[in-house]
Amino acid sequence: MDFDFNSDQDMIIKSVAEFLKKECPYETVKDIEDSEEGYDKKMWKKMAQQLELQGIYFPEEFGGFEDDFLTLCLIMYEIGKMTFPSPYFSTVIQCGILVMEGGDKKQKKDILTKIIKGKLIMALAQYEEDASLDPEFIQMPATASGDEYTLNGTKLFVGDANIADKIISAARTDEGITLFIVDKKTDGITITKRNSIAKDNTCDVEFKDVKVSKDNILGKPGQGEELLNSMLEKATVAKCAEMLGGCEAAILMTAEYAKGRVQYKTPIAAFQSIQHYMANMKLGYDTCINYLYKIAWMIDEGVECSRDVSALKSRLNEVYNFIGDRGVQIHGGIGTTREFNIGLFYRRAKAFEFMMGDSEYHNEKIAQSLGL
Repeated sequence: MDFDFNSDQDMIIKSVAEFLKKECPYETVKDIEDSEEGYDKKMWKKMAQQLELQGIYFPEEFGGFEDDFLTLCLIMYEIGKMTFPSPYFSTVIQCGILVMEGGDKKQKKDILTKIIKGKLIMALAQYEEDASLDPEFIQMPATASGDEYTLNGTKLFVGDANIADKIISAARTDEGITLFIVDKKTDGITITKRNSIAKDNTCDVEFKDVKVSKDNILGKPGQGEELLNSMLEKATVAKCAEMLGGCEAAILMTAEYAKGRVQYKTPIAAFQSIQHYMANMKLGYDTCINYLYKIAWMIDEGVECSRDVSALKSRLNEVYNFIGDRGVQIHGGIGTTREFNIGLFYRRAKAFEFMMGDSEYHNEKIAQSLGL
């Protein structure tokens, strides 16, 4: 296992970091957060045309670079450092991986080529009333009639549905859980954006007698659970990479503030309590970042790592919240204001705790894998 990045990965890290610092500094992030769209269309296209980031993980035959999963995690890490608001996670990682692993040749060519060029945004509609990642809680019915299905029900916490062109919706058919590719403009779809703590594009999507052709089934009827489980493992690790990027930025930002903030003629960084906070923040980060690299390597090598993924996400939920909380505390009351940037990470730590499973969910998965 070699944890050193190769020259291509070093170049990608540098390119993404420079792009985001130039195009989307923290003040721009706040402006995008306050917009109705919740993302910058021109910036999204620049990512595709200048850096070609949307195609990093996809096969070359569709215009991608077919790079490894670790490289995808490195991009998510840089996105996390800058708290960059974009549909990269929903489009490239969640839906893109589902299409790559479950789509037929026509679906892959139609969808992946457009994602790679920055011409298509997608959203995954999975959560329902129980808000659980477990496929068994997917109950929205899809009724077959001739050459089409009819979808009725409501999906919750759908990321980027308000700006998506297509939605992959999980529904229950006679064969089991099935994934449907639905055009957002289809009659019967109503999208409502939620006012979330992370100020992101979290939406509710209502399906009322929505007609979907059998040609728009992703994979085969009843194959949805298998495809979702495969994607969710990778998506969880990618989300962890984004969280760890946020951890690093929050630690560095807080350390810099502590060095410059003078109290009783002494920088507060010299106070023992502040040093203890900072040491524990760094310790939590160091432990998780090394674990992330190991798991990304395991995925690239095809090694079973479900338990490791759950262990990382469970621990990182606590670590990111601790870093965000202590970061705000060290900044004092101003840490919660829009004037200072530490609040960007504090809010995301709270929201990301529940994205891709909270600690209780992942601890239960670990217990089950151990037969407890």
